[in-house]
Amino acid sequence: MIRALRLVKPVHTAGRFSFHTRSVLAKNFHRPDKAGSNDAADAADATATVLADQNDIQKLPNKVTWIEAMRERAKQEAAGKILDSYSYVDPKTTHVGEKTRNESFSYLTLPFKDDKWLCDAYINAAGRLRAGQLFQDLDALAGRIAYRHCSPAEPVNVTASVDRIYMVKKVDEISNYNFVMAGSVTWTGRSSMEITVKGYAFDDKVPSEITESALPDENIFLTANFTFVARNPETHKSFAINRLLPVSEEEWLDYRRAESHNAKKKLAAKNKSSAAPTPEESGLIYEMWKESKNILANLDKKPKNVVFMNDSEVKSTLFMQPQYRNRHSYMIFGGYLLRQSFELAYCASAAFASSSPRFVSLDSTTFKQPVPVGSVLSLSAKIVYTEHIKASPSTGDADAFDFSLPATNKLSSNKNAFLSEPGTLIQVSVDTTIKALDSEVAKESGTFIYSFFVPQASLKEGDAGFCSVIPRTYAEMMEYVEGRRRAQDTANFVDTLPK
Repeated sequence: MIRALRLVKPVHTAGRFSFHTRSVLAKNFHRPDKAGSNDAADAADATATVLADQNDIQKLPNKVTWIEAMRERAKQEAAGKILDSYSYVDPKTTHVGEKTRNESFSYLTLPFKDDKWLCDAYINAAGRLRAGQLFQDLDALAGRIAYRHCSPAEPVNVTASVDRIYMVKKVDEISNYNFVMAGSVTWTGRSSMEITVKGYAFDDKVPSEITESALPDENIFLTANFTFVARNPETHKSFAINRLLPVSEEEWLDYRRAESHNAKKKLAAKNKSSAAPTPEESGLIYEMWKESKNILANLDKKPKNVVFMNDSEVKSTLFMQPQYRNRHSYMIFGGYLLRQSFELAYCASAAFASSSPRFVSLDSTTFKQPVPVGSVLSLSAKIVYTEHIKASPSTGDADAFDFSLPATNKLSSNKNAFLSEPGTLIQVSVDTTIKALDSEVAKESGTFIYSFFVPQASLKEGDAGFCSVIPRTYAEMMEYVEGRRRAQDTANFVDTLPK
């Protein structure tokens, strides 16, 4: 007899969750088919669907069913009211006080080493971390932190932007680690707050007591920053939140950094036009134009690891179903949008490199429009920038599309870092639009910029070892230039991390 494991409802305990399993006797891996059943897992080959659905449900327990939410919205609309949230309809209080970081601190444990089935739900085809699954946890945890900071008031908190997610070091074999995701509010404005979440990897048991001070910096493998905004559920206007009170030198440094970043974002929002290319960038544009003409004239000699930018595009269209709604019931969960955009970016980079890429970073992303349940979401991903990380600047790869400008990133001496070996940094832009079924107009929802790394050693023997994207039009060349600027920003950010 083979003893099969069956996934059942997760048990939540004080900021963490774990799976309970029960054994079922079966003659083989698949359970016998039968005419009727109350359990979807009874169907043959349903394992993947059941695991994915259970994983999504546990991250986002809805307070009411979709039928109840629909009926309440119809009732409110008939009365001439606008309903933003089913659950949060009364702010409780408008009193503004002060709170410390410790008061909003929250965490989530993901014991991959101790729970093989939990690990199975977070692993990708290459046996490494499926980052898109983790993004859902990050956004959900950030939401919990936001509500803890605002309490006892209960405004409608929504994700305004993801300021950056960065993989500090490799954790390829996640089955060897137990993760802790932990964070708190690090800055507040009048109605907005920055939330910092860090991921910690332990090759043994997690600490028995989890506090911000007890989690060691040397175990950090990921950093993430979110901006949340609060709205009054009654007036639908901005809602003043509790002020953050830093109580240590480190907290004040984080506060000032976040304050400076927020000011920079506001300035960039006012000046939406792209900055004109510098003399150095103008020279780069000319070189790209010249090289693209040369390759077009000799297409039969074009290396297979060189791809035109317009040929790298991958698209996807999704209908927004209620199973992926947020806690307010009428809009889609931001973490689900992150996961979908990431999965498409991963597809684009994998097809481009003909290899399994490794996620490195997500650049600053603003959610321009909320995505309603029942709308159509269209996503378009393409490679906008590639950069070759080499053992030495003089290392040649004559058959690759390469320029004289130095790489913005350098080979890292830290063996646990992603850029510790030669390879290609691939930047993918994912544009998203939404369209309501009763409208002919599609609205921009946001643009997500993901960076992946493909080690030279992972490419097939005989290849040049580097991948290159070729812009052909001026618009594409400006996208390439802006991609290089973003790569430089990321490199500058890495320099600020503890060594």
